Amino acid sequence: MDELLTSAQMRAIEQAAIASGAVTGLELMERAGRGVVEAVLAQWPELAATWRRAAVLCGPGNNGGDGFVIARLLRDWGWAVEVLLLGDPERLPPDARANRDRWAAQGAIRPLAADTACRAADCDLVVDALFGTGLARPLRPGGVLPEWLHAPHSGAGTGSGRPPVVAVDLPSGLCSDSGHVLDGGVAVRADLTVTFHARKLGHVLARGPALCGRVVVADIGLPRGGAAAPPAGTGSPVRLAAPRLPLGKGGPDGQGAHKYAHGHALILAGGPGRGGAARLAARAALRIGAGLATVGCPPEALPENAARLDAVMLRPLADADALALALEDPRIGTLCLGPGLGTGAREAGLLAAALGAARPTVLDADALTLLSRHPDLFARLHGACLLTPHAGEFARLFPDIAAKLAAPATTGPAFSKVDATRAAAARAGCTVLLKGADTVIADPSGRCAVSAAHQDRAAPWLATAGSGDVLAGFVAGLLARGFAPFEAAEAAAWLHVECALSFGPGLIAEDLPEELPKVLRRLGA
Repeated sequence: MDELLTSAQMRAIEQAAIASGAVTGLELMERAGRGVVEAVLAQWPELAATWRRAAVLCGPGNNGGDGFVIARLLRDWGWAVEVLLLGDPERLPPDARANRDRWAAQGAIRPLAADTACRAADCDLVVDALFGTGLARPLRPGGVLPEWLHAPHSGAGTGSGRPPVVAVDLPSGLCSDSGHVLDGGVAVRADLTVTFHARKLGHVLARGPALCGRVVVADIGLPRGGAAAPPAGTGSPVRLAAPRLPLGKGGPDGQGAHKYAHGHALILAGGPGRGGAARLAARAALRIGAGLATVGCPPEALPENAARLDAVMLRPLADADALALALEDPRIGTLCLGPGLGTGAREAGLLAAALGAARPTVLDADALTLLSRHPDLFARLHGACLLTPHAGEFARLFPDIAAKLAAPATTGPAFSKVDATRAAAARAGCTVLLKGADTVIADPSGRCAVSAAHQDRAAPWLATAGSGDVLAGFVAGLLARGFAPFEAAEAAAWLHVECALSFGPGLIAEDLPEELPKVLRRLGA
């Protein structure tokens, strides 16, 4: 399932299923506990080989109820299990209380306190079933949790110098909707997180990936497809980004198409010595499938660019008037401005002319700086535009939204990168792609996707000069092929990471477009 849910959306889906009579809360809790145990034994098969000891930390809500189920199932495996409960056992919700009673018929329940929690370090497994997605206040340091549960650690699993930790639904202390640790608080650092039905936003945003460890989604029998859509009033769903194949249009089944049917992208470049970024973007646009890509540059930069370009075409564009004349050709369907462009008066004029043409337009790098300096240009943004800022550029374009995102969150659910990108897209009236390991894409309607580059998709070598220029070119090429801005951004961001993963360490920006054919062949695109 590729949806990313908020805690409210997940609660609503569960409640709707229970209200329909399809399942009971106790059944869901039993399935959740079984899913955690199965995921633990799959992650650490050596734990199933012999007698083990586990500490299960149960909280005061239904997450604690899941913990009682897990404790009982591990006891059934022959493990020695110690259950530590935070809070009053008589104030548990009904389903959690029922599972507490089932456990109490077999074993003791100790209060979770500083002196009892420290004993968990001697176990073979620690289960964090304290708060999950339900935490709305900081989990304070120096409380009942031993420091090693929330301190940075190396390694994961048995033999790492601390017992492996599995979090039920979400590491306690982590905001389910934002991936933030609430101000003044700490969060459990899990080696494995087992969540239910679908990932939550907190698993992929901000600090979530670092604190969750490996994330496994356990099926607990809730409906999927249309019946699983978050109910009205819980917000629009967010999805994990993925390319929508096939990549592009042309003749019937791609047969008989000519280059102009595959689109023409014009990428504007800066002066002499500043053309490398635009050349990267142009080659990326061509590689991803644009029929033609042209670099438009000042006349004095023609010799430099001509010496470096072959399949990419070249056109002199001295000023805004020259660009307006070029755009009389309706076959130029897509524009890309920003990489290495410059931020002077000439470039502001080019940006004004480009926005006036009302064609699909990627705005990156220097074009974003111009937008932040010229409110009149920002006001000309239209629905076919696509902004691709990194965090610093986003803060210049949307300082109040960025400040809200950066402000310490004292209660949950906290303002998230998804919230910020949606707010920016609504204000700009166009699609916004906010870069990062948790790249977020949103359009003015509220549609949103996250391209997550962590865990098994982590590609830290993408942090290299020119990488963003290639991403802008990927987007421009897909726009030229006929993709709508949101779909172009989603596919481009995903493919950008896939190219980096395919190449591996040692990557430089020039490698990304050259790796794309291999990725597309693997996808059958």
